[in-house]
Amino acid sequence: MDATILSFLLLDGLQNGVIYGLLALSLVLVFAVTRVILVLIGELLMFAPLSLVWLLEGKLPGTLWLALALGGAWALMARGRGALLPLVGGVGLFLLFLLAKGVPPLAYLAAVLLVVYLGVATYRVFFQPMRGATVLSLLIMAVGLHVAYQGLGLVFFGPEQFRPAPLLSGEVVVGLSWQGVLVLLFAALSLMALYLFFRFSLFGKALLAAAENRLGARLLGIRPEEAGMVAFGIASLLAAFSGLLLAPLINAAYFMGFMLGLKGFVAAILGGLASYPVAFLGALLVGFFESFTSFYASAYKEALVFLLLVPALFYQSLRARTVEE
Repeated sequence: MDATILSFLLLDGLQNGVIYGLLALSLVLVFAVTRVILVLIGELLMFAPLSLVWLLEGKLPGTLWLALALGGAWALMARGRGALLPLVGGVGLFLLFLLAKGVPPLAYLAAVLLVVYLGVATYRVFFQPMRGATVLSLLIMAVGLHVAYQGLGLVFFGPEQFRPAPLLSGEVVVGLSWQGVLVLLFAALSLMALYLFFRFSLFGKALLAAAENRLGARLLGIRPEEAGMVAFGIASLLAAFSGLLLAPLINAAYFMGFMLGLKGFVAAILGGLASYPVAFLGALLVGFFESFTSFYASAYKEALVFLLLVPALFYQSLRARTVEE
């Protein structure tokens, strides 16, 4: 290894690590507020660029009909005034998609809003009715939705792989493109925005309160159900932007999100599904570890990355004092 190869590996590890970090932060946030391990975050991430490709080709993606179907189920479950949000949101999303066909700026916006709407509707339809369930039951539901969404992704987009055009073309230095710079800038801005949101906004403090003590938050007038919707919305928003920025650097396909989400999960486990800074640092560790293992032992890269779970889970088991029933 020389200095050039080392710089390539460091840049690649940093670029991948910040994406894993955003996914890890999303997983920690959703788990803290709702006790849901969001296994399907990888599917939400990939739905954004794949829907974008369909829109740029002048076609309506199947994910739109999935989102509208879940929105209709949400409206039926909510009834009364509570049904206005999914109905108005669904109609607005459909009209936006009609306008966005073949129009790049509107197509990017539509892809992001689609994933956010889909994520919130998924929580409202599948997870909110299970709010009294155990973590294991919620995990089983999340795994089932992951399998279902991945299968629907194959139906909607086929087995082909797509690579959308980058927002910015060209290279800054060897090994780092302008698109990669956008990924790093987005990660930095997202971290700053999340800090300001939780530190100074009323919604952010309410989310922290719901994550810390759901019963106490309810006694203070904070509805954990609404907090869960906001948490899913933030996680879906981060996943959508991450997918749109990452897709020009890798091939977007229906099955690609699973591995990305799983590596974000490894990083979240390193943070104990509780600490945001440790989860993000763990994601950087996963990114650098993956980059260097791909150089020294590319055939075992994935297995070695997931081996990081073993010491992390062992350490967490030593720290655990109680078992949630």
